[in-house]
Formats: sequence, structure tokens, C-alpha cells
Amino acid sequence: MPAKATRTIGKLKFRVFIVEDHPVTRDGLVQLINYQDDLRVCGHAGTVAKAIGGVDEAEPDLVMVDVSLPDGHGIELVKDLKLRRPQARILVLSMHDEGLYAERAFRAGASGYIMKQEPTDTVLAAVRRILSGETYLSPRMQERVLNRFAAGKSASANSDVERLTDRELEVFELIGRGLGTRQIARQLRLGVSTVETHRAHLKEKLELESGTELTRRAVEWVNNHQK
Repeated sequence: MPAKATRTIGKLKFRVFIVEDHPVTRDGLVQLINYQDDLRVCGHAGTVAKAIGGVDEAEPDLVMVDVSLPDGHGIELVKDLKLRRPQARILVLSMHDEGLYAERAFRAGASGYIMKQEPTDTVLAAVRRILSGETYLSPRMQERVLNRFAAGKSASANSDVERLTDRELEVFELIGRGLGTRQIARQLRLGVSTVETHRAHLKEKLELESGTELTRRAVEWVNNHQK
């Protein structure tokens, strides 16, 4: 399906929707995109809930999604957006280690993953590459995936945390942020018993004996990987 674009003063401008909860970062992305001759921001949101409604209304050609959002996880948002708009092109832009999240983003339906510390020219190149129908992954991550494929190993089997499912990782991250079981259940719209089951699976997969050890491990992981 051809990308919908807006023709302005003889220029074809692709519509970009930005999902980012940090106002300074979001404003910087808006300015960067709107400064381009071929791109314009058609909307932005700082939460999962506002992003879903905003994307439905704006019908963008590309959605830029951050991994960490206050009411949910960017990877789950990518899945939701692809279910609602299968033709959507999505670029995940994040501070998170691409070694852990890039492959998850692609499995969810994203067309690219890029770290926020990359130069703006690289970010724009990724945006344009995806809009052209291609995918984007950093040369560093491409080499990592290829090396593991050549060795006959899954690119996601590097560590115990990487072996967690997307939902388990989401619960693990929220535990590390200090949320209790009921708070996690409310945020993820899950039953308390479901969250407790995820906690049990986390302890088993991470080889931890108690909830205290799980919390300590999660806090350490968040401190090392989050914004």
C-alpha cells in the first residue's frame, strides 16, 4: 500500500508521528523532522493510550516509538499498532541496549531500531530508509546477528534476561522501577494472579530463590539499562 503523504508547496512530505514521553527529547525530534524538506510531524504523544488514538487519527507514514513509556512498553505498543494498522512503518528509537531490544522490536513488527545517542543524520537516514520500504539496523547489530546466525545460535539467547518473553521482561522492568504486584497489574491491565505467575516464571528463569532476590536483580538491571 503506497504511503500517504501531504503535498505542500510542490514538495512531497511524509507524515511522522512521534511517541516519546520526555518533552525535551520529543520537542527536539519534532524540530528535527519539521526542518526537513521531505518530512513533517503530523502528531505526537507521551503515553501508549494517547499514541493509539493519535496514530488512528493522524494516519502517519511512519511512527517513531520509544521503548519506555509511563503507561506501558514500546514493544507492546508496536504489536498493537501493527494489529490496528498492518501497513504501518515503525522505527523504535531508544536509549535501551539494542542487543536486548532490537530483535524484540523486529519480531513485534518494527521496521527499524536505532539508539538515541546516534547522530541526527543517522536518525534521519533510518527514517528515510524505512519510508522507502527497507529496514534499518545498526551495522554493529547486523554483525552481531549474522555472527550468531553463522554459529547456529539464536540472537536472543545471549543471557538469562534476553531469554525472557516480552511480557516477562516488561514485568521484570516494572519490578525494577519499584512497582508492586497490584500496581503492575493495573498498569498492564492484567489480573493480579497473572502477574504473580509471571513473577514465579521470572524467579525460575533467572534462578532466584525469593521475591527479594528478584526485586534486587530487577533494580540492578533497570539501573544499568534504563534511561
